[in-house]
Amino acid sequence: MASKKVELDHKDMVHDSAIDYYGKRLATASSDTTVKIVSIGAATAPSQVLATLSGHYGPVWRVAWAHPKYGTVLASCGYDGRVIVWKEDARGNWSQVHVFTDHKSSVNSIAWAPYEVGLCLACASSDGRISILTMRADGGWDTSTIERAHPVGATAISWAPATALGSLAGSGELVYKLVSGGFDAVVKVWGFVNGSWKLESALISDMHTDCVRDVAWAPVLGLAKSTIASGSQDGKVIIWTKGKDGDKWEGKLMRDFGSPVWRVSWSLTGNILSIAAGENNITLWKEGSDGQWEEVMKVEP
Repeated sequence: MASKKVELDHKDMVHDSAIDYYGKRLATASSDTTVKIVSIGAATAPSQVLATLSGHYGPVWRVAWAHPKYGTVLASCGYDGRVIVWKEDARGNWSQVHVFTDHKSSVNSIAWAPYEVGLCLACASSDGRISILTMRADGGWDTSTIERAHPVGATAISWAPATALGSLAGSGELVYKLVSGGFDAVVKVWGFVNGSWKLESALISDMHTDCVRDVAWAPVLGLAKSTIASGSQDGKVIIWTKGKDGDKWEGKLMRDFGSPVWRVSWSLTGNILSIAAGENNITLWKEGSDGQWEEVMKVEP
């Protein structure tokens, strides 16, 4: 398969990119304060910039597409402390449907909840707080906050799958849980209980010795355990696993990459882990039946 070059036309460094649900468009976040929407459809057609979204006053760190059940919705967050929810209308015009400005410093990470939970966005900020923004039926937005989630700054956020372990999809109660990482080198799991977010476990260990740059909760898919991957400035990726409720989380060093780990993300089937570390070093990993992880692919920049 021939690779395809996508021209973005950003004036400064690109920090994040996200492909939409249908694999037709790419959103990118840049230090030039903009978000770009680029068509990446047919292999033969040249990619083109469909829209440039302006609304941030500093570098944009992350972009995230919502599930198409809610229309064409994209969120972005940045150094300016803003979180912007963008929506595209039928004519292809983008507008800001919600601008959240409560954070007092950089918003470093955003994540949409599983679509079953509703249109709900979690945000992690350098001010130490985590915000959860939820769209109401009338189109307004509610905010709940986890104060002092990581007092020295929250850097990463990810949602748990919406279905409970061992239950069939569509049955049973929905799961409302988050995992976060911070400048404090700690990974924390939060649960929504009786109307508010509570700390369920602080996965404190001597494994991470520096800022947690990313966390990713793996899809469940009928497995009998929950799995979280965390990647740190210290170069290490840790795989955290937990059996049924009441069990403790256990951390295991997957690998030390020897340079900062920026991103960890699971495939939709939950069995492949993509890791971005150092300078343009992206690798895909799979866990063998013996519990050892092996590299299955290296992505060449």
